[in-house]
Amino acid sequence: MAKIIVVTSGKGGVGKTTTSASFATGLAVRGYKTAVVDFDVGLRNLDLIMGVERRVVFDFVNVIQGEATLRQALIRDKRYDNLAILAASQTRDKEALTIDGVQRVLEELAKEFDYVVCDSPAGIEHGAYAAMYFADEALVVTNPEVSSVRDSDRVLGLLSSKTRKAEQGNGTVREHLVLTRYNPARVAKGEMLSVEDVTDILAIPLLGIIPESQAVLNSSNQGVPVVADTATDAGSAYADMVARFLGEERAHRFVEVEKKGFLGRLFGT
Repeated sequence: MAKIIVVTSGKGGVGKTTTSASFATGLAVRGYKTAVVDFDVGLRNLDLIMGVERRVVFDFVNVIQGEATLRQALIRDKRYDNLAILAASQTRDKEALTIDGVQRVLEELAKEFDYVVCDSPAGIEHGAYAAMYFADEALVVTNPEVSSVRDSDRVLGLLSSKTRKAEQGNGTVREHLVLTRYNPARVAKGEMLSVEDVTDILAIPLLGIIPESQAVLNSSNQGVPVVADTATDAGSAYADMVARFLGEERAHRFVEVEKKGFLGRLFGT
């Protein structure tokens, strides 16, 4: 049976979909059969970041409502044999994601895949609840800002009380912290919270630090998950994150201000 992993946070715009795309792709690159599911009904973006927007014929809601089979709706990635994408509906209401319907789809995916990654919408409303309810593990994505961390703390409360595991008394959802858009220079100036500040507040294990990087925007515009380009800082940070999730020991990078060499100091580059 597959492990179901929700990528969540309370606040919008923190990088959940970017993280979902890169995390799922990274698992597929490592040889794991992985499906990534967009739960953001009405505001889907996962298909754009994965570069499959023109291939969407049927979506998650079509499958739930019996208008298409899962096989018809799943989009197989042409670059990675182990990766498949299930897009959200652009036109339906979030209430179409019934818990029973979501369960049926996830159980069917679990028969074929090793991991099912659920890309949660922002907030703590129905769509986010549906995305987290069946989770075995959670990637809690936050920016180093007070409002983002506060919203993530509220999501941690929901993960501990409103999931199927919590309701059935069947253990807890394993939580991982993913800190995105981190800029050590701004931290040094007091413009952002430090890694230590965030981990002290949220008190969950740190899985990845993703630097603030132009590479994220460039990759999104090209329809390629940033993890695919490990020559970039953000791409290599996501690759490190996947490796840690799979049990490898990797030091966290991009935490300190990069020191300039002699020529850099001389010419101000």
